[in-house]
Amino acid sequence: MSGRPLIGSSMPWAGGATSDLAECVLAPNPSAWTLDGTNTWIVGEVSGSCIIVDPGPLSGGHDVAIGDALERRNNRAIAVVLTHSHIDHAEGAHELARHFGVPLHTWDATRLDEGAGDVRTLRDNDVLEVNGADVRVLPTPGHSSDSVCFVAGDSILTGDTVLADFLASLQALAHECREHEIVTLLPGHGPPLDDPHGVVEAYLQHRHERLDEISAVMKAGANTVEEIVDRVYADIPVEVRPAAIATVRAQTEFLDNA
Repeated sequence: MSGRPLIGSSMPWAGGATSDLAECVLAPNPSAWTLDGTNTWIVGEVSGSCIIVDPGPLSGGHDVAIGDALERRNNRAIAVVLTHSHIDHAEGAHELARHFGVPLHTWDATRLDEGAGDVRTLRDNDVLEVNGADVRVLPTPGHSSDSVCFVAGDSILTGDTVLADFLASLQALAHECREHEIVTLLPGHGPPLDDPHGVVEAYLQHRHERLDEISAVMKAGANTVEEIVDRVYADIPVEVRPAAIATVRAQTEFLDNA
């Protein structure tokens, strides 16, 4: 495990099937950034069409593991799809799409490394049809400008949105959970979360508390993002300090514009 535990989750995670619709093939890239590793999701009921969400790095036999899972499930991939373009989610995307001869779908292709193939742009409320469900695109910028979630049946694939703690996107997720009776969040790292409304509300509360902390240390004389991180995120692992700096920068901009 890492220094970034998910709210609502304390158990180690090794991947596997979570429902008739979704199975996780866990990438072998554990770290302070990625928890137990990047979750590559196969979305679609067995014996039919599916999409592959966030292939991550294909090294360490991950490409073989994805292929083996598709064969075991008798699934046919129709697309490789990204929740966002960060390397731990997208590094193998072009290669895997070429391997299966399918398009690569992403919110902003300009954020990806160049690669040959059929790259398609996702839009708000786009639908990808797989065996057993329609998978709907929900834009959730914050963790990155190209972050999206995917609503699939009674689950939402959240990528890194529930790690990011950005208010507008968390509020969008809270709305989805209420309006569409979502029962599971399938994150980009860590195990499924089976109390979606409670988890999202906990992150929203945590974010408001963190904003209050940042406002207080700014009033106490912290003048730079780095100084705020030193005071508010004093106990984080050094590996995730860059993420804390990016988060605090976004939070100070939010406070300045509030």
